[in-house]
Amino acid sequence: MIRRCHRRFDRLLSFYLSPRGVKTGFWYYLRVLWIRDGVTQKYLSDTTNVSENTTVSMIAAMAKANLVTRQKDDVDRRKIIVSLTDKGKALEDRLIGHVKRINDVATKGIDRAELDVCARVLTRMSDNLAAEWEQLQQGQKG
Repeated sequence: MIRRCHRRFDRLLSFYLSPRGVKTGFWYYLRVLWIRDGVTQKYLSDTTNVSENTTVSMIAAMAKANLVTRQKDDVDRRKIIVSLTDKGKALEDRLIGHVKRINDVATKGIDRAELDVCARVLTRMSDNLAAEWEQLQQGQKG
């Protein structure tokens, strides 16, 4: 049910993003960068819960679309800092309203208390799955 709901969110999101030349995969990185600009690729990967290889590819495509710039960190030259371009920054005002609309459509007719319970349950499920993943990763290292 979660996967089906996610796919329907994703379909509507894509409908609103594509006329502006923004791929759905870019959205997750843009959201992070609108909140905190000038972060490492590793930070973006961790925050979006996407593999580092995929993040590198997505950031490269975003740079090609002139949404972000990449430069080596001044202190640690191994790190790549990702920053929004003016074009990437300007998209926030144009797109955030569409996302609010999608959320309004999704939550229509659902009581606030039910939404709060749903959020708590999904957070707990996500935390449980993350903890299990960490244990599996630690087991592979040991």
